[in-house]
Amino acid sequence: MGVSPGRLEEIPEGALVALDSAPIIYFLQDHPKFAPRFSPLFDAAAEGKLSLAISTITLAEVMAGPFAADNEVVAMQYREVLCRSPGWQTIPVDEDIAIEAARLRARYRLRLPDAIQVATAIATRAWALVTHDSGLAKVRDIRVLGLK
Repeated sequence: MGVSPGRLEEIPEGALVALDSAPIIYFLQDHPKFAPRFSPLFDAAAEGKLSLAISTITLAEVMAGPFAADNEVVAMQYREVLCRSPGWQTIPVDEDIAIEAARLRARYRLRLPDAIQVATAIATRAWALVTHDSGLAKVRDIRVLGLK
């Protein structure tokens, strides 16, 4: 399927969408160029129009920035958003996801965190994985969107 530039309107109402780390980081940090691209996705989730799934790897990647800045308060605020917001699911990396990630890593030569993101999206039967990583363009096992 590969990464395709998609629009939020393409995502069916009620769909489950898996998220890669970058869109979340852009949104939480209000990135001037990229936050507006992904914010409609988060707005739709807040309105109950779709559900969002993240892996525990995403949680670790998103929280690394505040911890690196020695900002425990912001790290815990990020945790609240990612783990306790309505419509959000945090998916632990279990044996099945780990094995699928290994397959994907071998097949597409993905970095392990990327393979885990894709495996999580597949395991949750997400409608798509939303990312800003063009390196996932080679993945054919699930729809991968980079929102416009």
